[in-house]
Amino acid sequence: MKTDLKIAYLDCSSGISGDMCLGATVDAGVPIKRLGKELSKIPVEGYTLSAKKVKRAGFSSTKLDVIQKPAISNQQSAISRWEDIEEIIQKSSLSPDIKQKGLKIFKIIFEAEAKVHGEAFNKVHLHELGAIDCLVDIFGTIIGLDILGIEKVYSSPINLGSGSVKTEHGILPVPAPATAEILKGLPVYSTDIPFELTTPTGAAILKGLSPGFGSVPPVNIEKIGIGAGSKDFKNRPNILRLFIGNPLESPHTPFWKSGTEGDLKGDKEGFLKEKVTIIETNIDDMDPQLYEYVMEKLFKAGALDVYLTNIFMKKGRPGIKLSLLCNDDRKEDLIKIVLKETSTIGLRFHETRRKVLHREIKTIDTEFGKVRVKFSRLGNEILKACPEYEDCKRIAKKLNIPLIEVMRRIKF
Repeated sequence: MKTDLKIAYLDCSSGISGDMCLGATVDAGVPIKRLGKELSKIPVEGYTLSAKKVKRAGFSSTKLDVIQKPAISNQQSAISRWEDIEEIIQKSSLSPDIKQKGLKIFKIIFEAEAKVHGEAFNKVHLHELGAIDCLVDIFGTIIGLDILGIEKVYSSPINLGSGSVKTEHGILPVPAPATAEILKGLPVYSTDIPFELTTPTGAAILKGLSPGFGSVPPVNIEKIGIGAGSKDFKNRPNILRLFIGNPLESPHTPFWKSGTEGDLKGDKEGFLKEKVTIIETNIDDMDPQLYEYVMEKLFKAGALDVYLTNIFMKKGRPGIKLSLLCNDDRKEDLIKIVLKETSTIGLRFHETRRKVLHREIKTIDTEFGKVRVKFSRLGNEILKACPEYEDCKRIAKKLNIPLIEVMRRIKF
């Protein structure tokens, strides 16, 4: 089932950096002049954007560079702390949503720098990162995704590369300390390419924007953007691929692992243990027809589950308890939706934990053709398997046979 939601999927098999993100959005169709015009809303000067087509191991891609004027170094040093960055962002004429996303990503970077250098958050400065480069890479990526109409960003596991990287503190192993701190809780791996494939900026962009990591979800691909890295490796294209399209099923499907929660792990019994937030409110004065619309919006905004419970309120009045589960990073967005879209004037929330089975969706061959099946397992043992409802419904309509019969006849 194709939805109206537009998502992006980042293939980080060659890592990710800020300039690769920018190059991928431009390659996907963002006009560089429009990107530059939007970036000019940030009150910094002394740079220009340059985009050119290059090849990486034979693949055509777009390399985007932030070219700085020689006199920019004074401006760089003047905006290296959190309070400087925050002031510049707040003074910009960017939309509130883009400001909020950018501040979130910069906060991730500064928290990591403070942790690895043992400094206070308000005292630490951008050790290895140029402030202008950071501002352009981060906000250019957010703006580019906004221009492309993307509402959700998902990612593959992240390739770190290997070897060492030169820093102001000397030669350090890959990943660099700040990068490693940012990537806590995210799925990563390393290859034998002796190069830093994932930078702190790239890692922070992913952690700040992506609610989930895994294989490519079922999606109707409309566009592909390819951003080039700085180096050209012989045996591997040094590129970041950006797939854009409409999901064929809701991307809040449970097999997606949270990127910012970082608390999804297996226990000794083989279950996945996950920390989640429960948001609830009691409603007794709203048109029941509105619930479907509200639930749809909540799911699209990243709710893991939404459900309604019949309750009796004071003086025996019948009412509805609206409940939803989410990862903590989605809490504030979901609270705003509940307060704006329902008649309630308040709600409650609390953190809890849950155990879930490992889940994955595989496409299998059946007498009706290819059908997606959701498998739930405990350790290596498959406990449950269920064909995807939308696939079965499509088959039932096409062949004009009862839906219950389609589901019964699918063997796996």
